[in-house]
Amino acid sequence: MTAMPPPSNIIYLASKSPRRRELLKQAGIPFELLMMREQSPRIDVDEAPLRDESAHAYVQRIVLLKAAMAMKAMRERRLPPRLILTADTTVTIDGDVLGKPVDRDDAIRMLKRLAGESHQVLTAIAVASGGEVKHALSTSFVAFAALTDDEIKRYVDSGEPMDKAGGYAVQGLAARFIVKLSGSYSGVMGLPLYETTALLRQCGLPV
Repeated sequence: MTAMPPPSNIIYLASKSPRRRELLKQAGIPFELLMMREQSPRIDVDEAPLRDESAHAYVQRIVLLKAAMAMKAMRERRLPPRLILTADTTVTIDGDVLGKPVDRDDAIRMLKRLAGESHQVLTAIAVASGGEVKHALSTSFVAFAALTDDEIKRYVDSGEPMDKAGGYAVQGLAARFIVKLSGSYSGVMGLPLYETTALLRQCGLPV
């Protein structure tokens, strides 16, 4: 049996994203999940954008809000104190924020907007340690090929876009649409590993 690392070297991941779990495992960072909505007491985070809020301001505000709520959950559930990692990803094009599609038509609308154009993927991360929160922002640029309506509808019918910012997964079927990616591949997936490990080191984690 593989020995577990000491508790002080285990972080809490306050995210239900399977992509973020995969990336932490890839980086060799031990973690436990800290689910805010699925456990008692339930902690809700209002992710609605503010009026006239830029995409950069939005994603950083949300990740800090998630960090504050995760610290609250850790205290109220009387969990062992550990570093808490939170993240938030959004896609922006021409100043507009594209979050997760609300339904099939919304996913089609987003992909038509991205087809044949370049957009930004912003992933903000935060590491909470005691009463202190450190945060960073990863910005990547992605160019999509031109897509036919039929290609878009087939992709949406695969189900892959429905829980992804911007309506696509870079590590999934949508990889065939991407002409160019400049920046952090892991950041486009949802957790920029360079920035994440740097913040964790700043907070004393030996990674």
